[in-house]
Amino acid sequence: MDFKYDVIVIGAGHAGCEAAAAAANMGSTTCLITMDMNKIGQMSCNPAVGGIAKGQIVREIDAMGGYMGLVTDRTAIQFRMLNRSKGPAMWSPRAQCDRGKFIWAWREVLENIPNLHIWQDTVEELTVENGEVTGAITTWGVTFHAKCVVLTAGTFLNGLMHIGPKKVAGGRMAEPASYHLTESITRHGITAGRMKTGTPVRIDGRSVHYDLMDTQDGENDFHRFSFMSEPRQLKQLQCWTCFTNEEVHEVLRKGLPESPLFNGQIQSIGPRYCPSIETKIVTFPDKPQHQLFLEPEGETTQELYLNGFSSSLPMDIQIEALKKIPAFKDLVVYRPGYAIEYDYFDPTQLKHTLESKIVKNLFFAGQVNGTTGYEEAGGQGLVAGINAHINCHGGEPFTLGRDEAYIGVLIDDLVTKGVDEPYRMFTSRAEYRILLRQDDADMRLTERSYRMGLAKKDRYEHLCSKREEIKRIVEFAQNFSIKAALINDTLESLDTARLTHGCKLIDLLNRPQISIENIAPHIPAFKNLLDSITDRKGEITEAAEVLIKYRGYIDRERMVAEKIHRLESIRIQGKFDYASLNSLSTEARQKLIKIDPETLAQASRIPGISPSDINVLLVLMGR
Repeated sequence: MDFKYDVIVIGAGHAGCEAAAAAANMGSTTCLITMDMNKIGQMSCNPAVGGIAKGQIVREIDAMGGYMGLVTDRTAIQFRMLNRSKGPAMWSPRAQCDRGKFIWAWREVLENIPNLHIWQDTVEELTVENGEVTGAITTWGVTFHAKCVVLTAGTFLNGLMHIGPKKVAGGRMAEPASYHLTESITRHGITAGRMKTGTPVRIDGRSVHYDLMDTQDGENDFHRFSFMSEPRQLKQLQCWTCFTNEEVHEVLRKGLPESPLFNGQIQSIGPRYCPSIETKIVTFPDKPQHQLFLEPEGETTQELYLNGFSSSLPMDIQIEALKKIPAFKDLVVYRPGYAIEYDYFDPTQLKHTLESKIVKNLFFAGQVNGTTGYEEAGGQGLVAGINAHINCHGGEPFTLGRDEAYIGVLIDDLVTKGVDEPYRMFTSRAEYRILLRQDDADMRLTERSYRMGLAKKDRYEHLCSKREEIKRIVEFAQNFSIKAALINDTLESLDTARLTHGCKLIDLLNRPQISIENIAPHIPAFKNLLDSITDRKGEITEAAEVLIKYRGYIDRERMVAEKIHRLESIRIQGKFDYASLNSLSTEARQKLIKIDPETLAQASRIPGISPSDINVLLVLMGR
C-alpha cells in the first residue's frame, strides 16, 4: 500500500459515506478513514431518516445516485408520509430504521464499490503546501497523500459530553474524541467555533407499560425513500406516544441548578428546533405537558428511543422525572441522555461546491459546517464528493440552485448566511418548495447526475420510463371527454357537483373531492390505461395527479424562479473593491468583504444587504 489517493474522506458518518461513494463511483481512487469500521453510518441520535424537508433531501440524494434512501428502505421498521393533510409541497417521508442493520447495510454498500478503500484510524493532521491540501497524517503515523480531502468529522472534533456535572471527552457515547485536527486546520486561517447537541435516554422496553400509551402505526403502501428500492424487507413495528405532566416538570425544575445548559458549564449554542426537555420547561413555563414519542431502535431489540426527552441533567434526575409518567413507573434504562459540545468551521469560508476558499482542494461537509441532522449531512457529503472528483479530474464545478433542490437551499444558506446555531432544514426555508417536492426529485436531478457520470444507466432508464408514463396519464386526462349522463351518479356518490354538460377528464381531476384512485374505476378507458402500468404504478399515478392538480401553482413558481435566475447570472466576484464603495452601507461593505459572493443573487440573500445596496451594485455593474 502506498497510501496515495485522488480523494481522502475523513469520517464515515452520513456525510462521509455519501462523499466517499460519490467520488469513487465517478472514478476517483478514494479512501474513507474512520475510527471504527463497526460504526460506519452510525445514527448517533434517533435511528430515523427523513422528516419535514429532511425527507425531500434524502429523495434528492437518491435521485442523484446516493445511497441513503436505498439503505433506509432496506432497514426500515416503520414508514410514514408526514403532512399528508397539507399540499404535496409539504409531504415528507420519514422512516424508523434498525440501527444495527443500517450500519451493516452501509458497510455492504461501501465495501463493494470499486475504487473505494476503507482505513480504520484517526486523522490528527492535514498536510498543506502552498495553500493546497496534500494529504493527512494519522494517529498510527500513516501519511496519506491525496489530491483532495473531504472533512466530515461530525461531533468528534474536541468532543466533550455532559451528564449533569460529569464531563467526559468523546465524540459519541463510548467513543473517543478526535484531537489536534481542528488546530491543524485553523492554523491556515480557517475559523472554528463550538456548538452543542444532545440525545435522550434509551429505555428497556421490558419495563414499559404500553397499555398506558397511545400507539402510532406506520404506513405500508407504495411509498419508499429510493426511486429504485424493492418493497420494505423488515417487520414493520409500532411506535407509541405519551405526555409529560406537572410532576415531571417539578422534578426537572428542581434539577435545573445542576443542568450544564443553565449553570454555565455549557457555553455553546444548541439546536433551536430540537431543544432539551429542560429547555422546553424553561422556554414554555405555562405549558402543562410535552408530547413524547417512544420509538424502537431495531427489529428485534428491546432498546427504545424516547423522542422529545433530550437532556443533559444528572442521570438520577432524568430517571426520577420519567418515573412520574404512568407508562414509565417501573422504568429501566440502558443509558441516560447527554449533551455534547464539538468544533465546527464557519461555512461562509466555503464556496458553493463546499471547497474551502482558503485552502485549495479541502472540502467540508456535515456537522463540521454547523448543521444538524443525518439528511443535511448526507446531502452535503454528496456535493463535496462530486466536486472533489471534479477537482481531481477536471470538469465544471457542480452546484445546485435554490430552485433545483433542498440541498441547494441548504448549501446556499450555509455559505451565504453562515450559522449562529445548528442549522436544520425546513420547508419554510425554500422559497420554491412547490418545485422541490419529494415526488419529483428524480425528475429534477437524475438526468443531470447521469450526464455527470454519477447516476447509473438503470436509474436513468427508470426515470425515462416513469416520465413517459406520467406524460401518458396527463395527456389522456387532457384529451378524454366525459359525458355528464355517464358520470353524474358517480360524482354524486363522491360528494361533488353533478355536470350540466360534458367536460374533459382533467376538469374533474381538478376538483378536490376527485382523485385518480376514486374516479378511474368508473371510466373503463382510464382504468385500462392505469392497469397497463406494471412498475411503480402508485408512484407514477401520484406524481401525475400532483402535476394535474397543481400545474397552475407549479408554472407560476417556475416563472418567479426564472426571473431570479437573471440575478444569478450576474457574476460580481472579483469585480469590486467593496471597502471603497462609500455608496454602500457600512454593514453591507463589511458583509460583502467577508462573504465575497459569486453572484448578485447570492449578495441579495446575505443578511444585512438591503435592496438599495443591490441597486447600487446593479448601477455600478452597468457602468
